[in-house]
Amino acid sequence: MSAVPQVTLPGVVDQHVHLGLVDRGLLAGSAVAEVHDLGWDPREVRAWAAAPPPGVRVRFAGPFHTAPGGYPTGRTWAPEAAVRHVASVPEAGEAVADVVAAGGFAVKVALHAGMDLLPDDVLRALVGAAHAAGLPVLVHAEGAGQAARAIDAGADTLVHVPWTEALPAAVIARATRMTWISTLAIHDGPGGALDRALSNARRFVAAGGRLVYGTDMGNGPTPVGVNEREIELLGSVLTGEALRRAVLGPPEAPALTAPLPLPETASELIAWLRAATRLPLPPSESDRGETPPR
Repeated sequence: MSAVPQVTLPGVVDQHVHLGLVDRGLLAGSAVAEVHDLGWDPREVRAWAAAPPPGVRVRFAGPFHTAPGGYPTGRTWAPEAAVRHVASVPEAGEAVADVVAAGGFAVKVALHAGMDLLPDDVLRALVGAAHAAGLPVLVHAEGAGQAARAIDAGADTLVHVPWTEALPAAVIARATRMTWISTLAIHDGPGGALDRALSNARRFVAAGGRLVYGTDMGNGPTPVGVNEREIELLGSVLTGEALRRAVLGPPEAPALTAPLPLPETASELIAWLRAATRLPLPPSESDRGETPPR
């Protein structure tokens, strides 16, 4: 009997998590190869990145950058050091320098219309300082007009598909240079917020925007590992290579293999991930007796 062909693909990359709100150890051995922590005490998350769950790469943005009194100030789940208040243009440069010093891969900004908001000059100063430092700007945009503010300020990513309003076509058109992170499964559905988010996502993708998988892991009872509901909802927007590209990492990411055909739909991708096993990691330089380059 001939062997069943194996399909090898990179592991899952979850581009929106909060590791301080979950049992991080549960990620070990899962199909998740990389997570991006988008808002926590930079000292804590830096330590987690240095000693991550086995087989998982941790990248982090550090704190939420927000106005004094802005989101998520006062939230019981957010440690004090997870929130960086930025009150002026000079403070924006200082805040970005601290992200660089901590080893953050991006600058996270919060624009929540229900709380105090960064003024336009400070928002643009954060974006400008981050870009000057070679870092992208990732924005939590919630409430009327906040997604448009982030887009027009030059932010690189919206960390949630906008869900509080149906974005006008002109705003969608201006957003197509960006990446949006899905987080669709955080919404109760169908109806309301989920329908608005799905409509915005479909129009964004149709216009040429890039949509990627992220779960907001830690926001409520989200699973630690692969979020199948998130993949199902993404599968109502993307299929085939676009869906695989949204959920899975780059070719050099830790690989998974399973004896199934190449997944094309959300249900096929979920089945593939359930059956997948990790390939052994290549030996490190120290294991091979080699001296790493200096």
